[in-house]
Amino acid sequence: MIAKDIENVELKFLDLKDYQELKTAMKEIYKNIPDNYWEEKQIKSLIKMFPEGQAVIKVNGQLAGCSLSIIVDYDRFEDNHTYQEITGQETFSTHTEDGDVLYGIDIFIKPEYRGLRLGRRLYDYRKELCEKLNLKSIAFGGRIPNYHEYADTLTPKKYIEKVRRKEIHDPVLSFQINNDFHPAKILKNYLAGDEASNDFAVLMEWDNIYYQKPSKKVAAKKKVVRLGLIQWQMRSYKNLDDLLQQAEFFIDSVSGYRSDFALFPEFFNAPLMAENNHMPEAEAIRELAKHTEAIVQKFSEFSVSYNINIITGSMPEMKGESLYNVGHICKRDGSVERYEKLHVTPDEAKIWGMQGGKGLKTFDTDCGKIGVLICYDVEFPELSRLLADDGMDILFVPFLTDTQNGFSRVHHCAQARAIENECYVAVAGSVGNLPKVHNMDIQFAQSMVFTPCDFSFPTNGVKAEATPNAEMILIADVDIDLLRELNQFGAVRNLKDRRTDIYELRRK
Repeated sequence: MIAKDIENVELKFLDLKDYQELKTAMKEIYKNIPDNYWEEKQIKSLIKMFPEGQAVIKVNGQLAGCSLSIIVDYDRFEDNHTYQEITGQETFSTHTEDGDVLYGIDIFIKPEYRGLRLGRRLYDYRKELCEKLNLKSIAFGGRIPNYHEYADTLTPKKYIEKVRRKEIHDPVLSFQINNDFHPAKILKNYLAGDEASNDFAVLMEWDNIYYQKPSKKVAAKKKVVRLGLIQWQMRSYKNLDDLLQQAEFFIDSVSGYRSDFALFPEFFNAPLMAENNHMPEAEAIRELAKHTEAIVQKFSEFSVSYNINIITGSMPEMKGESLYNVGHICKRDGSVERYEKLHVTPDEAKIWGMQGGKGLKTFDTDCGKIGVLICYDVEFPELSRLLADDGMDILFVPFLTDTQNGFSRVHHCAQARAIENECYVAVAGSVGNLPKVHNMDIQFAQSMVFTPCDFSFPTNGVKAEATPNAEMILIADVDIDLLRELNQFGAVRNLKDRRTDIYELRRK
Protein backbone atom coordinates (compact mmCIF):
# COMPACT_ATOMS: atom_id res chain seq x y z
CA MET A 1 0.00 0.00 0.00
CA ILE A 2 1.17 3.54 -0.73
CA ALA A 3 0.46 6.64 1.32
CA LYS A 4 -1.90 8.24 -1.21
CA ASP A 5 -4.31 5.27 -0.86
CA ILE A 6 -4.66 5.80 2.88
CA GLU A 7 -7.81 7.52 4.08
CA ASN A 8 -7.54 6.81 7.80
CA VAL A 9 -4.92 5.55 10.26
CA GLU A 10 -5.97 4.61 13.79
CA LEU A 11 -4.08 3.35 16.82
CA LYS A 12 -6.58 1.54 19.04
CA PHE A 13 -6.75 -0.94 21.88
CA LEU A 14 -7.01 -4.53 20.65
CA ASP A 15 -10.58 -5.85 20.75
CA LEU A 16 -11.59 -9.50 20.71
CA LYS A 17 -13.53 -8.69 17.53
CA ASP A 18 -10.13 -8.24 15.85
CA TYR A 19 -9.10 -11.83 16.60
CA GLN A 20 -9.72 -13.42 13.19
CA GLU A 21 -7.73 -10.66 11.44
CA LEU A 22 -4.99 -11.04 14.04
CA LYS A 23 -4.82 -14.81 13.59
CA THR A 24 -4.66 -14.57 9.80
CA ALA A 25 -1.89 -11.97 9.96
CA MET A 26 0.23 -13.97 12.41
CA LYS A 27 -0.07 -17.17 10.36
CA GLU A 28 1.22 -15.27 7.33
CA ILE A 29 4.04 -13.43 9.09
CA TYR A 30 5.32 -16.34 11.21
CA LYS A 31 4.69 -19.12 8.73
CA ASN A 32 8.12 -20.67 9.36
CA ILE A 33 7.59 -20.91 13.13
CA PRO A 34 5.56 -23.76 14.71
CA ASP A 35 2.45 -22.75 16.68
CA ASN A 36 2.68 -19.35 15.07
CA TYR A 37 -0.48 -17.67 16.35
CA TRP A 38 -2.18 -16.97 19.67
CA GLU A 39 -5.33 -18.84 20.60
CA GLU A 40 -8.45 -16.74 21.09
CA LYS A 41 -8.55 -17.54 24.80
CA GLN A 42 -4.99 -16.24 25.20
CA ILE A 43 -5.85 -12.94 23.52
CA LYS A 44 -8.99 -12.70 25.64
CA SER A 45 -6.86 -13.19 28.76
CA LEU A 46 -4.39 -10.51 27.70
CA ILE A 47 -7.12 -7.97 27.01
CA LYS A 48 -8.78 -8.67 30.35
CA MET A 49 -5.65 -8.38 32.49
CA PHE A 50 -3.90 -5.48 30.69
CA PRO A 51 -6.03 -3.76 28.01
CA GLU A 52 -3.67 -0.76 27.66
CA GLY A 53 -0.81 -3.07 26.71
CA GLN A 54 -2.56 -4.51 23.65
CA ALA A 55 -2.68 -2.10 20.71
CA VAL A 56 -3.41 -2.36 17.01
CA ILE A 57 -2.83 -0.11 14.01
CA LYS A 58 -5.71 0.01 11.55
CA VAL A 59 -5.46 1.48 8.06
CA ASN A 60 -8.74 2.20 6.29
CA GLY A 61 -10.41 0.04 8.93
CA GLN A 62 -8.18 -2.99 8.30
CA LEU A 63 -5.72 -4.41 10.84
CA ALA A 64 -2.21 -3.46 9.71
CA GLY A 65 -0.14 -4.22 12.80
CA CYS A 66 -0.27 -5.23 16.44
CA SER A 67 1.66 -4.83 19.69
CA LEU A 68 1.16 -7.14 22.70
CA SER A 69 2.83 -6.62 26.07
CA ILE A 70 2.70 -7.40 29.79
CA ILE A 71 4.20 -5.91 32.95
CA VAL A 72 6.67 -8.08 34.84
CA ASP A 73 8.69 -7.91 38.06
CA TYR A 74 12.02 -8.23 36.29
CA ASP A 75 13.95 -9.27 39.39
CA ARG A 76 12.10 -12.61 39.27
CA PHE A 77 13.83 -13.50 36.01
CA GLU A 78 17.43 -13.90 35.06
CA ASP A 79 18.82 -12.12 32.01
CA ASN A 80 19.05 -15.42 30.16
CA HIS A 81 15.33 -16.22 30.48
CA THR A 82 13.37 -17.89 27.71
CA TYR A 83 10.15 -16.78 26.05
CA GLN A 84 8.24 -19.55 27.80
CA GLU A 85 9.53 -18.45 31.20
CA ILE A 86 8.80 -14.74 30.79
CA THR A 87 5.25 -15.43 29.57
CA GLY A 88 4.46 -18.10 32.20
CA GLN A 89 4.33 -20.85 29.57
CA GLU A 90 2.19 -18.50 27.45
CA THR A 91 -0.44 -18.13 30.19
CA PHE A 92 0.77 -14.60 31.05
CA SER A 93 0.61 -15.47 34.74
CA THR A 94 3.84 -13.47 35.06
CA HIS A 95 1.94 -10.22 34.47
CA THR A 96 1.69 -8.05 37.57
CA GLU A 97 0.58 -4.48 38.07
CA ASP A 98 3.34 -4.16 40.69
CA GLY A 99 6.06 -4.90 38.13
CA ASP A 100 8.70 -2.47 36.93
CA VAL A 101 9.30 -3.46 33.28
CA LEU A 102 6.99 -3.36 30.26
CA TYR A 103 7.80 -6.60 28.44
CA GLY A 104 6.96 -6.90 24.74
CA ILE A 105 5.67 -10.31 23.82
CA ASP A 106 4.83 -9.58 20.18
CA ILE A 107 4.88 -6.78 17.65
CA PHE A 108 4.43 -6.85 13.89
CA ILE A 109 3.35 -4.91 10.81
CA LYS A 110 1.79 -6.81 7.92
CA PRO A 111 4.09 -6.85 4.83
CA GLU A 112 1.77 -4.79 2.64
CA TYR A 113 1.81 -1.93 5.16
CA ARG A 114 5.55 -1.75 5.73
CA GLY A 115 7.45 1.38 4.73
CA LEU A 116 4.80 3.70 6.21
CA ARG A 117 6.50 4.01 9.61
CA LEU A 118 3.58 2.30 11.31
CA GLY A 119 5.93 0.14 13.36
CA ARG A 120 7.42 3.29 14.83
CA ARG A 121 3.96 4.34 15.96
CA LEU A 122 3.58 1.09 17.91
CA TYR A 123 7.01 1.47 19.50
CA ASP A 124 6.27 5.11 20.33
CA TYR A 125 3.03 4.02 21.97
CA ARG A 126 4.92 1.50 24.09
CA LYS A 127 7.34 4.23 25.18
CA GLU A 128 4.51 6.59 26.09
CA LEU A 129 2.79 3.80 28.03
CA CYS A 130 6.02 3.00 29.86
CA GLU A 131 6.38 6.65 30.89
CA LYS A 132 2.71 6.96 31.81
CA LEU A 133 2.86 3.90 34.09
CA ASN A 134 6.21 4.99 35.56
CA LEU A 135 7.96 1.75 34.59
CA LYS A 136 11.72 1.44 34.59
CA SER A 137 12.16 0.22 31.04
CA ILE A 138 10.86 -1.75 28.07
CA ALA A 139 12.42 -5.12 27.32
CA PHE A 140 11.84 -7.96 24.89
CA GLY A 141 13.67 -10.76 23.14
CA GLY A 142 14.30 -9.70 19.57
CA ARG A 143 14.67 -12.20 16.74
CA ILE A 144 17.60 -11.98 14.33
CA PRO A 145 16.03 -13.68 11.31
CA ASN A 146 18.97 -13.10 8.94
CA TYR A 147 21.57 -14.58 11.28
CA HIS A 148 21.33 -18.07 9.76
CA GLU A 149 22.97 -16.66 6.60
CA TYR A 150 26.06 -15.63 8.59
CA ALA A 151 26.18 -18.25 11.34
CA ASP A 152 29.10 -20.12 9.73
CA THR A 153 31.35 -17.06 9.76
CA LEU A 154 30.10 -14.75 12.52
CA THR A 155 29.33 -15.21 16.19
CA PRO A 156 26.06 -13.63 17.35
CA LYS A 157 28.10 -10.86 19.00
CA LYS A 158 29.94 -10.04 15.76
CA TYR A 159 26.70 -10.20 13.83
CA ILE A 160 25.06 -7.67 16.14
CA GLU A 161 28.09 -5.37 15.87
CA LYS A 162 27.91 -5.43 12.09
CA VAL A 163 24.16 -4.72 12.15
CA ARG A 164 24.77 -1.76 14.48
CA ARG A 165 27.42 -0.42 12.10
CA LYS A 166 24.95 -0.96 9.21
CA GLU A 167 27.33 -3.35 7.47
CA ILE A 168 24.55 -5.95 7.61
CA HIS A 169 20.82 -5.31 7.45
CA ASP A 170 18.59 -7.40 9.68
CA PRO A 171 14.89 -6.56 9.14
CA VAL A 172 14.04 -6.94 12.83
CA LEU A 173 17.18 -5.94 14.72
CA SER A 174 17.97 -2.97 12.45
CA PHE A 175 14.46 -1.61 12.92
CA GLN A 176 14.60 -1.98 16.69
CA ILE A 177 17.96 -0.20 16.91
CA ASN A 178 16.61 2.61 14.73
CA ASN A 179 13.79 3.01 17.27
CA ASP A 180 16.19 3.68 20.16
CA PHE A 181 16.35 0.15 21.60
CA HIS A 182 19.79 -1.13 22.54
CA PRO A 183 21.04 -4.74 22.66
CA ALA A 184 21.67 -5.81 26.27
CA LYS A 185 22.40 -9.54 26.05
CA ILE A 186 22.45 -12.50 23.67
CA LEU A 187 19.86 -15.11 24.58
CA LYS A 188 20.35 -18.77 23.65
CA ASN A 189 17.33 -21.01 22.99
CA TYR A 190 14.97 -18.09 23.64
CA LEU A 191 12.19 -18.95 21.18
CA ALA A 192 11.66 -22.60 20.31
CA GLY A 193 11.60 -23.29 16.58
CA ASP A 194 13.16 -20.00 15.47
CA GLU A 195 15.58 -21.63 13.01
CA ALA A 196 16.10 -18.43 11.01
CA SER A 197 17.71 -16.88 14.11
CA ASN A 198 19.72 -20.05 14.70
CA ASP A 199 18.00 -20.37 18.09
CA PHE A 200 19.45 -17.04 19.23
CA ALA A 201 17.70 -13.83 20.22
CA VAL A 202 18.84 -10.45 21.47
CA LEU A 203 17.52 -8.94 24.70
CA MET A 204 16.56 -5.41 23.62
CA GLU A 205 15.95 -2.63 26.13
CA TRP A 206 14.76 0.97 26.23
CA ASP A 207 15.28 2.94 29.43
CA ASN A 208 12.67 5.35 30.73
CA ILE A 209 14.63 8.44 31.74
CA TYR A 210 11.58 9.80 33.56
CA TYR A 211 11.28 6.75 35.82
CA GLN A 212 10.97 7.48 39.52
CA LYS A 213 11.29 4.85 42.20
CA PRO A 214 7.96 3.95 43.84
CA SER A 215 9.26 5.16 47.17
CA LYS A 216 9.10 8.70 45.84
CA LYS A 217 5.93 10.59 45.06
CA VAL A 218 5.29 10.28 41.34
CA ALA A 219 4.56 13.57 39.60
CA ALA A 220 1.46 13.86 37.49
CA LYS A 221 1.99 12.96 33.88
CA LYS A 222 2.33 16.11 31.72
CA LYS A 223 0.96 16.37 28.22
CA VAL A 224 3.98 17.71 26.36
CA VAL A 225 3.56 18.66 22.70
CA ARG A 226 6.56 19.16 20.42
CA LEU A 227 6.30 21.88 17.79
CA GLY A 228 8.39 22.04 14.62
CA LEU A 229 8.46 25.46 12.96
CA ILE A 230 9.84 25.77 9.43
CA GLN A 231 11.48 29.08 8.60
CA TRP A 232 11.30 28.71 4.83
CA GLN A 233 13.84 30.19 2.42
CA MET A 234 12.27 31.72 -0.68
CA ARG A 235 14.26 30.47 -3.67
CA SER A 236 13.69 29.57 -7.30
CA TYR A 237 12.31 26.11 -8.09
CA LYS A 238 12.21 24.43 -11.49
CA ASN A 239 8.78 22.94 -10.88
CA LEU A 240 6.33 21.68 -8.28
CA ASP A 241 8.32 18.48 -7.67
CA ASP A 242 11.37 20.53 -6.68
CA LEU A 243 9.32 22.53 -4.16
CA LEU A 244 7.77 19.38 -2.70
CA GLN A 245 11.20 17.80 -2.37
CA GLN A 246 12.33 20.74 -0.24
CA ALA A 247 9.12 20.59 1.80
CA GLU A 248 9.60 16.87 2.43
CA PHE A 249 13.15 17.51 3.59
CA PHE A 250 11.86 19.83 6.33
CA ILE A 251 9.02 17.49 7.27
CA ASP A 252 11.48 14.61 7.55
CA SER A 253 13.76 16.79 9.69
CA VAL A 254 11.15 17.86 12.25
CA SER A 255 9.65 14.36 12.28
CA GLY A 256 13.11 13.00 13.09
CA TYR A 257 12.92 14.98 16.35
CA ARG A 258 9.52 13.33 17.08
CA SER A 259 7.65 16.60 16.59
CA ASP A 260 3.87 16.48 16.81
CA PHE A 261 3.33 19.42 14.46
CA ALA A 262 5.12 20.93 11.45
CA LEU A 263 4.17 24.56 10.70
CA PHE A 264 4.81 26.06 7.25
CA PRO A 265 4.60 29.82 6.47
CA GLU A 266 1.98 31.76 4.54
CA PHE A 267 2.41 31.53 0.75
CA PHE A 268 5.51 29.34 1.03
CA ASN A 269 4.75 28.13 -2.52
CA ALA A 270 5.01 31.64 -4.02
CA PRO A 271 8.26 30.84 -5.90
CA LEU A 272 6.19 28.82 -8.38
CA MET A 273 4.74 32.11 -9.66
CA ALA A 274 8.07 32.83 -11.35
CA GLU A 275 7.02 30.86 -14.45
CA ASN A 276 4.08 33.26 -14.86
CA ASN A 277 5.89 36.46 -13.98
CA HIS A 278 5.09 37.84 -17.43
CA MET A 279 1.42 37.94 -16.46
CA PRO A 280 -0.30 40.62 -14.40
CA GLU A 281 -0.02 39.83 -10.68
CA ALA A 282 -3.71 38.94 -10.34
CA GLU A 283 -3.46 36.36 -13.13
CA ALA A 284 -0.17 34.91 -11.89
CA ILE A 285 -1.53 34.13 -8.43
CA ARG A 286 -4.59 32.49 -9.96
CA GLU A 287 -2.25 30.24 -11.91
CA LEU A 288 -0.49 29.47 -8.63
CA ALA A 289 -3.83 28.40 -7.15
CA LYS A 290 -3.94 25.52 -9.63
CA HIS A 291 -1.15 23.80 -7.63
CA THR A 292 -2.93 23.96 -4.27
CA GLU A 293 -4.93 20.72 -4.51
CA ALA A 294 -1.87 18.68 -5.51
CA ILE A 295 0.23 20.18 -2.68
CA VAL A 296 -2.43 19.43 -0.08
CA GLN A 297 -2.73 15.84 -1.33
CA LYS A 298 1.04 15.36 -1.10
CA PHE A 299 1.22 16.95 2.35
CA SER A 300 -1.52 14.59 3.53
CA GLU A 301 0.61 11.66 2.36
CA PHE A 302 3.62 13.12 4.18
CA SER A 303 1.62 13.52 7.39
CA VAL A 304 0.79 9.81 7.41
CA SER A 305 4.19 8.47 6.34
CA TYR A 306 6.13 10.77 8.69
CA ASN A 307 3.63 10.48 11.56
CA ILE A 308 3.23 14.22 12.06
CA ASN A 309 0.42 16.77 11.91
CA ILE A 310 1.19 19.36 9.23
CA ILE A 311 -0.14 22.92 9.18
CA THR A 312 0.36 23.79 5.52
CA GLY A 313 0.75 27.54 6.02
CA SER A 314 -1.46 29.04 3.34
CA MET A 315 -1.93 28.95 -0.41
CA PRO A 316 -4.23 30.71 -2.90
CA GLU A 317 -7.45 28.90 -3.75
CA MET A 318 -10.16 29.61 -6.27
CA LYS A 319 -13.81 29.05 -5.39
CA GLY A 320 -15.81 29.86 -8.48
CA GLU A 321 -14.58 33.27 -9.58
CA SER A 322 -13.35 34.28 -6.10
CA LEU A 323 -9.77 34.07 -4.84
CA TYR A 324 -9.10 33.14 -1.21
CA ASN A 325 -6.08 32.62 1.03
CA VAL A 326 -6.49 29.19 2.67
CA GLY A 327 -4.54 26.55 4.52
CA HIS A 328 -5.04 22.96 5.60
CA ILE A 329 -4.32 20.80 8.63
CA CYS A 330 -3.11 17.44 7.38
CA LYS A 331 -3.40 15.11 10.35
CA ARG A 332 -1.35 11.97 10.85
CA ASP A 333 -4.54 9.89 10.97
CA GLY A 334 -5.07 10.73 7.29
CA SER A 335 -7.81 13.35 7.69
CA VAL A 336 -7.57 16.90 6.32
CA GLU A 337 -9.30 20.09 7.55
CA ARG A 338 -9.38 23.58 6.04
CA TYR A 339 -9.03 27.10 7.44
CA GLU A 340 -9.29 30.53 5.78
CA LYS A 341 -7.71 33.95 6.10
CA LEU A 342 -10.55 36.19 7.25
CA HIS A 343 -8.90 39.60 6.96
CA VAL A 344 -6.96 40.17 3.75
CA THR A 345 -4.49 43.03 3.73
CA PRO A 346 -5.12 46.13 1.59
CA ASP A 347 -2.27 44.97 -0.65
CA GLU A 348 -3.82 41.50 -1.18
CA ALA A 349 -7.17 43.03 -2.07
CA LYS A 350 -5.75 45.75 -4.35
CA ILE A 351 -3.13 43.80 -6.30
CA TRP A 352 -4.57 40.28 -6.34
CA GLY A 353 -8.27 40.85 -5.86
CA MET A 354 -8.28 38.46 -2.91
CA GLN A 355 -11.32 38.12 -0.63
CA GLY A 356 -11.60 37.29 3.05
CA GLY A 357 -13.10 33.97 4.12
CA LYS A 358 -15.81 33.35 6.71
CA GLY A 359 -14.86 30.16 8.57
CA LEU A 360 -13.48 30.38 12.12
CA LYS A 361 -13.17 27.24 14.26
CA THR A 362 -10.92 25.19 16.49
CA PHE A 363 -9.61 21.83 15.35
CA ASP A 364 -9.43 18.64 17.39
CA THR A 365 -6.08 16.87 17.13
CA ASP A 366 -4.34 14.05 18.98
CA CYS A 367 -2.56 16.80 20.95
CA GLY A 368 -5.66 18.73 21.96
CA LYS A 369 -7.53 21.64 20.42
CA ILE A 370 -5.67 24.06 18.18
CA GLY A 371 -6.48 27.16 16.17
CA VAL A 372 -4.92 28.70 13.07
CA LEU A 373 -4.93 32.40 12.12
CA ILE A 374 -3.15 33.48 8.96
CA CYS A 375 -0.83 36.48 9.37
CA TYR A 376 -3.00 39.66 9.45
CA ASP A 377 -5.77 37.78 11.29
CA VAL A 378 -3.66 37.61 14.45
CA GLU A 379 -3.84 41.41 14.65
CA PHE A 380 -7.57 41.15 15.42
CA PRO A 381 -7.82 39.96 19.05
CA GLU A 382 -11.49 39.02 18.82
CA LEU A 383 -10.66 36.00 16.64
CA SER A 384 -8.24 34.32 19.03
CA ARG A 385 -10.54 35.06 22.00
CA LEU A 386 -13.36 33.21 20.26
CA LEU A 387 -10.99 30.29 19.66
CA ALA A 388 -9.90 30.37 23.30
CA ASP A 389 -13.56 30.21 24.36
CA ASP A 390 -13.76 27.01 22.29
CA GLY A 391 -10.90 25.47 24.29
CA MET A 392 -7.88 26.21 22.09
CA ASP A 393 -4.49 25.40 23.68
CA ILE A 394 -2.13 26.18 20.78
CA LEU A 395 -2.55 28.92 18.17
CA PHE A 396 -0.56 28.55 14.96
CA VAL A 397 0.16 31.66 12.88
CA PRO A 398 1.70 31.18 9.43
CA PHE A 399 2.75 34.59 8.15
CA LEU A 400 4.49 36.43 5.34
CA THR A 401 5.96 39.90 5.95
CA ASP A 402 8.26 41.86 3.69
CA THR A 403 9.60 44.47 6.11
CA GLN A 404 10.60 44.57 9.75
CA ASN A 405 7.75 46.85 10.71
CA GLY A 406 5.29 44.37 9.20
CA PHE A 407 6.94 41.55 11.12
CA SER A 408 6.82 43.58 14.32
CA ARG A 409 3.06 43.89 14.02
CA VAL A 410 2.68 40.13 13.74
CA HIS A 411 5.25 39.51 16.48
CA HIS A 412 3.77 41.79 19.10
CA CYS A 413 0.16 40.91 18.37
CA ALA A 414 0.91 37.17 18.49
CA GLN A 415 2.69 37.58 21.81
CA ALA A 416 -0.28 39.50 23.21
CA ARG A 417 -2.62 36.69 22.08
CA ALA A 418 -0.60 34.18 24.16
CA ILE A 419 -0.93 36.28 27.31
CA GLU A 420 -4.56 37.29 27.04
CA ASN A 421 -5.83 33.85 25.98
CA GLU A 422 -3.58 31.73 28.22
CA CYS A 423 -2.35 29.67 25.28
CA TYR A 424 0.80 28.95 23.30
CA VAL A 425 1.29 30.77 20.00
CA ALA A 426 3.64 29.51 17.27
CA VAL A 427 4.48 31.81 14.36
CA ALA A 428 6.45 30.81 11.25
CA GLY A 429 7.44 32.94 8.27
CA SER A 430 9.56 32.96 5.12
CA VAL A 431 12.93 34.64 4.57
CA GLY A 432 15.00 35.69 1.57
CA ASN A 433 14.24 37.25 -1.79
CA LEU A 434 12.27 36.41 -4.94
CA PRO A 435 13.60 38.75 -7.65
CA LYS A 436 11.53 37.09 -10.40
CA VAL A 437 8.13 37.23 -8.69
CA HIS A 438 6.24 40.52 -8.71
CA ASN A 439 4.81 41.67 -5.37
CA MET A 440 6.90 39.04 -3.53
CA ASP A 441 10.34 40.62 -3.81
CA ILE A 442 11.60 40.55 -0.21
CA GLN A 443 10.72 38.77 3.02
CA PHE A 444 11.65 39.24 6.67
CA ALA A 445 10.86 36.74 9.41
CA GLN A 446 11.80 35.36 12.78
CA SER A 447 9.83 32.27 13.74
CA MET A 448 8.97 32.06 17.43
CA VAL A 449 6.96 30.24 20.11
CA PHE A 450 5.24 32.50 22.64
CA THR A 451 3.88 31.61 26.06
CA PRO A 452 1.90 33.36 28.76
CA CYS A 453 4.03 35.37 31.21
CA ASP A 454 3.90 33.72 34.62
CA PHE A 455 6.18 31.82 36.98
CA SER A 456 5.87 28.49 35.10
CA PHE A 457 6.81 30.10 31.78
CA PRO A 458 9.75 32.16 30.45
CA THR A 459 9.73 35.59 32.06
CA ASN A 460 9.69 37.32 28.67
CA GLY A 461 7.01 35.03 27.26
CA VAL A 462 9.30 33.62 24.55
CA LYS A 463 9.75 29.85 24.68
CA ALA A 464 11.99 29.64 21.60
CA GLU A 465 13.04 31.83 18.69
CA ALA A 466 14.79 31.26 15.39
CA THR A 467 17.66 33.31 14.00
CA PRO A 468 16.15 36.28 12.13
CA ASN A 469 16.18 36.00 8.34
CA ALA A 470 17.95 32.63 8.14
CA GLU A 471 16.57 29.38 6.80
CA MET A 472 16.20 26.88 9.64
CA ILE A 473 13.84 24.80 11.74
CA LEU A 474 12.84 25.59 15.30
CA ILE A 475 11.87 22.79 17.71
CA ALA A 476 10.14 23.55 21.01
CA ASP A 477 8.18 21.59 23.62
CA VAL A 478 5.06 23.09 25.20
CA ASP A 479 3.39 21.66 28.31
CA ILE A 480 -0.40 21.75 28.07
CA ASP A 481 -0.90 21.01 31.77
CA LEU A 482 0.89 24.27 32.63
CA LEU A 483 -1.95 26.10 30.91
CA ARG A 484 -4.45 24.31 33.14
CA GLU A 485 -2.50 25.34 36.23
CA LEU A 486 -2.25 28.92 34.97
CA ASN A 487 -5.99 29.09 34.42
CA GLN A 488 -6.67 28.07 38.01
CA PHE A 489 -3.68 29.38 39.98
CA GLY A 490 -1.89 31.99 37.86
CA ALA A 491 -0.72 35.31 39.25
CA VAL A 492 -3.27 36.79 36.86
CA ARG A 493 -6.11 34.87 35.23
CA ASN A 494 -7.10 36.65 32.05
CA LEU A 495 -9.83 34.24 31.04
CA LYS A 496 -11.41 33.85 34.46
CA ASP A 497 -11.25 37.55 35.37
CA ARG A 498 -13.13 38.89 32.35
CA ARG A 499 -15.98 41.25 33.30
CA THR A 500 -18.71 39.49 31.38
CA ASP A 501 -21.21 41.47 33.42
CA ILE A 502 -20.34 44.60 31.45
CA TYR A 503 -19.21 43.25 28.06
CA GLU A 504 -19.39 40.16 25.89
CA LEU A 505 -17.97 38.76 22.67
CA ARG A 506 -20.13 36.64 20.40
CA ARG A 507 -20.20 35.28 16.88
CA LYS A 508 -22.73 36.46 14.31
